[in-house]
Amino acid sequence: QVQLVESGGGLVQPGGSLRLSCVTSASTLEYYDIGWFRQAPGKGREGVSCITVSYGSTFYSDSVKGRFTISRDKAKNTVYLQMNNLKPEDTAVYICATAPLCTYGDYSTFGSGGQGTQVTVSS
Repeated sequence: QVQLVESGGGLVQPGGSLRLSCVTSASTLEYYDIGWFRQAPGKGREGVSCITVSYGSTFYSDSVKGRFTISRDKAKNTVYLQMNNLKPEDTAVYICATAPLCTYGDYSTFGSGGQGTQVTVSS
């Protein structure tokens, strides 16, 4: 059973930064590509980014490209999402999940996910 636990959300001003963490098991990082998606109030899920288990290849949505960076630390069983130059439209619950099609560049298809962490960008 895949277990993912997110943390690191909070309230930040526009232009600020946050780093989200997704802690999982060693076996999950060994076998599953992992990604982040977000869900804002009244909106559907939006894929943000994913990273492949094989080569650590990364993919991003156009809305976050150049501002967000996904990475992983196998020693800590953790996947990170560094978010810079945050905008009010980035406000959402961010959820870490398996990304079964990440190898094909698909950062919008997700499997099992965690409970999410709230990110609010506001002045």
